[in-house]
Amino acid sequence: GVIGNTGVFGTPIPGSSPGRVDKIRPNVENGHRIRRVITSKLMMNTTENTFKAENSSCAADRLEQRDMILFSGRSNMPLSRKIADYLGAPLGRVRIEPFPDGELMIKLEEDIRGRDVFIIQPTCQPVNESLMELLIFIDCARRASAERITAVIPYFGYARQDRKDEGRVPITAKMVANLISTAGADRVLTMDLHAAQIQGFFDIPVDNLHAEPILSRYYAEKGLPDLMLVSPDVGNAKRARVYAERLGGEIAIINKRRVSGDRVDAGDVIGNIKGKTVLMMDDMITTAGTICGAAELCRQRGAKKIYVGATHGVLCGPAIERIREAPIDEVVVTNTIPVPKAIRDALSNLKVLSVSELIGEAIHRIHHDESVSILFL
Repeated sequence: GVIGNTGVFGTPIPGSSPGRVDKIRPNVENGHRIRRVITSKLMMNTTENTFKAENSSCAADRLEQRDMILFSGRSNMPLSRKIADYLGAPLGRVRIEPFPDGELMIKLEEDIRGRDVFIIQPTCQPVNESLMELLIFIDCARRASAERITAVIPYFGYARQDRKDEGRVPITAKMVANLISTAGADRVLTMDLHAAQIQGFFDIPVDNLHAEPILSRYYAEKGLPDLMLVSPDVGNAKRARVYAERLGGEIAIINKRRVSGDRVDAGDVIGNIKGKTVLMMDDMITTAGTICGAAELCRQRGAKKIYVGATHGVLCGPAIERIREAPIDEVVVTNTIPVPKAIRDALSNLKVLSVSELIGEAIHRIHHDESVSILFL
């Protein structure tokens, strides 16, 4: 779980050092930025009944930097453990118990007063339960006097409800952002928001990581010949361009029309894909209507091989059946959302990549007040 000073492409990360174990071990010189400061110690002079200030230097084990502690909700414990392994730190002890009526009680079994708290909880299925658990977790940490609380949300639920596309509908993504801020979060770390402008819904800092370097590395190692990046809809054209620049290849776009929440009619392909190896990338695969319809169209237009990749494998509703019947050679997702064994067994062409090192490095840099920008490259 602990790796050296390399990024997701195996290149050195500026400002990093080998391993992460010593980075968060308490009272270790190279684990924290220790500054020797002068403190004022009040001493009682009993004879004169006055206070005397005595200046003294801090010992090396007095840390100005707040200690870091990781907690995990229940929605993706495997990912949380991998992140903790990368950082070389155990997950904080917590008791999460549901009451008979469905309410939730959370009790931290660690002293977090004055500490830098990171709560890992993607708001995936069951979405409402995961979201409520996150909010209670944040409030619990705030009332326990945490110095700073960062909500680590690898998958941000309700992200697709980011605007009013018709009358009398809510902007739920904005409401969720308000809830997280009001609960007491000081910062949010997430990955591949469905719409980048959701960052503006928050009044606190938001770091929106991208899984593109991890996915690009995987496909670069596969060495796909005659590569054609196909955007499954017009809105994903920019994403396709990013992968085309990284992997090399041409771009084609599918003009689609959404009929309902789980059904999409693919129109036509803008570009010649005959005899090409098609790679379609999206931020998430939910019911798989878009990618399966696009894959069928690409096969009709003469595509030789069809690969599909996405950051978030929601895979709900008829997704499994659709992917199994679609002419797709391989589907790749990451572990921002846990993929049950039943789904892995049902889809022999499914591959799951880990984003634990990327998120772990971001947590390390946030804790040490270092730049996170290098992780966006």
